[in-house]
Amino acid sequence: MPDESQHQPATRAITSGRAHSGRSLAPALWSSSVWESESMADARKRATGIRSGEFYSRYSNPTVRSFEDAIAELEGAEASLAFASGMGAISSVVLALCSKGDHIVAQRNLYAATLAFLQGPCARFGIDVTFVDGTQPGAFAAAVQPGRTMMVLAETPSNPCLQLVDLDEIGALRGPFTVVDSTFATPLGQQPLAHGVHLSLHSATKGIAGHNDATLGVVSGEKDLIDAVWAYSVLHGATPSPHDALNALRGIRTMAVRTSHQAASAQFLAESLQQHPAVKAVHYPGLHTHPQHDLAKRQMRHFGTVFAVELAGGLTAVEQLLARVQLLHVATSLGGPETLVCHPATTTHASLTPEEAAAQGVTPGLLRISVGLEDPSDLWADLQAALAP
Repeated sequence: MPDESQHQPATRAITSGRAHSGRSLAPALWSSSVWESESMADARKRATGIRSGEFYSRYSNPTVRSFEDAIAELEGAEASLAFASGMGAISSVVLALCSKGDHIVAQRNLYAATLAFLQGPCARFGIDVTFVDGTQPGAFAAAVQPGRTMMVLAETPSNPCLQLVDLDEIGALRGPFTVVDSTFATPLGQQPLAHGVHLSLHSATKGIAGHNDATLGVVSGEKDLIDAVWAYSVLHGATPSPHDALNALRGIRTMAVRTSHQAASAQFLAESLQQHPAVKAVHYPGLHTHPQHDLAKRQMRHFGTVFAVELAGGLTAVEQLLARVQLLHVATSLGGPETLVCHPATTTHASLTPEEAAAQGVTPGLLRISVGLEDPSDLWADLQAALAP
């Protein structure tokens, strides 16, 4: 039999994260928040250890560890650490590694809540942030201040306009910790760590869990670095629920077939919408017209399950489409089995100033579509009817 580390990603999605479930094929749910210690010495050992098991669930939980082990294997990482949400992961990583007087370089095209965290709490805590255009070669390196820049933070593909960052360029930086939010790609879509990036981060609520029934974040990297983040995370307290971890483990088992179907459907819909007279632009890395299509082919296994479409009729056309769609659901998440459509300007990116929105391409006519598991021909029929004059 081949070594398990040589298995293809789809196989590892099935075989990983089983160490804490015994002979059960389904993941075991450990709902306990606390375990009994054998003695005072045993309690002290567990209370002062790193990620001690069977002690207290804020420190570690067997079901959560199963989820973390599965993600680590899919990411090609030594270790992973789960959180109660994607923002729990972002904020914990930043505050674990950065202090007053430190400097962060981040791209402008970020999820709006990440942007708000960098501009709000980070500024209040004395952590300076420089924002750059992540699509421009050398922009991150040029903004790094040697001896002061503690972190470089990128998001690729970006939310909501699917812009890409060159992972090789991020991984080649020396000095600061490098962190990539890879939520839109999932671990089956790309592996930032393989490009030399220190930490790969996800809102596992999305494509990893994949069923709209779990809220989780996760970060992966070298064990010593993950342990350092863990030491802060137990104080930050963004502790993941074992119930959500169980649902996410179930999602991992089907992630390969889900994302394969969804990415193929996204490609079909993006190509179809690109030809529609009511559409001004479609943003999807799988399109030859995407300015970074060649980069996407180089660093992504598939082009993702989400695309953005800008309607020629602006806000009026958006309101008409959202009122007419029957099969698509108006909702602000992504990665689930149902196809979701949202208007970033008034939902996910509503906190942006007009200048920030313009810089990110978040126009009144922009819609973000997360493609589900429906037949793509039915989705196309629904969109055509909604776009009709």
